[in-house]
Amino acid sequence: MDRAGSTDVGALYSVIPAGGSGTRLWPLSRAGHPKFLHALTGSPASLLQATVARLAPLSSHDEIYVVTGAAHAAAVARQVPELPENNLLIEPSPRDSCAAIGLAAAVIVRRDPDAIMGSFAADHLIRDEGAFVEVIRAAVRGAREGRLMTVGITPTHPETGYGYLRCADDGDASGVRAVFEFKEKPSYEVAVDYLASGRYLWNASMFVWRVEAFLAELRRQQPGLFAELTAIARVWGTADQDEVVSEVWPGLPKISVDHAVMEGAADAGLVATVPGDFGWTDVGDFDTLAQVLAAPEVGGADHAGNVVVSEPKDAPVLLRNTTDSVVVARSGRLVATLGLRDVIVVDTPDAVLVCARDRAQDIKSIVDELRERGDDRYL
Repeated sequence: MDRAGSTDVGALYSVIPAGGSGTRLWPLSRAGHPKFLHALTGSPASLLQATVARLAPLSSHDEIYVVTGAAHAAAVARQVPELPENNLLIEPSPRDSCAAIGLAAAVIVRRDPDAIMGSFAADHLIRDEGAFVEVIRAAVRGAREGRLMTVGITPTHPETGYGYLRCADDGDASGVRAVFEFKEKPSYEVAVDYLASGRYLWNASMFVWRVEAFLAELRRQQPGLFAELTAIARVWGTADQDEVVSEVWPGLPKISVDHAVMEGAADAGLVATVPGDFGWTDVGDFDTLAQVLAAPEVGGADHAGNVVVSEPKDAPVLLRNTTDSVVVARSGRLVATLGLRDVIVVDTPDAVLVCARDRAQDIKSIVDELRERGDDRYL
């Protein structure tokens, strides 16, 4: 196999944080069966399985780790049985991405002090996997020089649902550009300005670094979190693991790796990026999912611009005078629409969602309200 261990950039340990419940894809995605366990993109492979397969040219199965919650561990193990059991790192409770990624880094550095590590979300879609591999190899070369590398996605439109990276105008010979600042999700007007300037890339939260360099920044910026994760990693895989994890983990701060480490590292001039143009999509809501599935190579929309996602494939769906809509049929019942335009209909055995397509990002608010009510039956 052509993988990173046999190339000039050396071995790459790939970490896949597989957490969250995909609240903008509710009621399809639930806490007990989140979106990364679903096959959503016209392929029989789940998003997690596709991520593992995509990393095969870069990392052997022995070098791929998945960090996931206790509720999902059994399903993850069933979906990726090719990974060693010890490469499944189980979090007892969600503590956001810094704890997940930091734990993996602290475990990997004990195995290989010179390790290069990449972090790749379990629920992203990438169309051009060959181009993705080449970008990651360039990022590994940058990481070997001591920089904390991101993969910045070349924007294709003024997107308000993503964070941005403010970058240097030009890169070095391999295309690596300095990152000056991490920017939060902008307004539409600001996003238009970002796109026009050519100095901003989408922040896809894909990272590559020397593990020791990352842990040094974690220690500098988050000394308490560093000490706690180091204490857990020290006993990981031993008889003391459960006792230490149960004592330490609940007190870890809930903070993303962007806020905990990368923003401060960028301020210190330690972050760089390789622009990526490989058909990246964060399948975060039903509108985005429909755009992905409308592509001709996947199956395309019907003559009226509708996208249907059904399971089984022959589930009954009847669309009359309906245009540019998204229908997800998972209950086995007939789903029929009449006279609708730009809507989302999701039918599951215990919940039905009907939503204007331009409100897809707001579906999370329904989940928030159900949680506030304490109505866990539907979460």
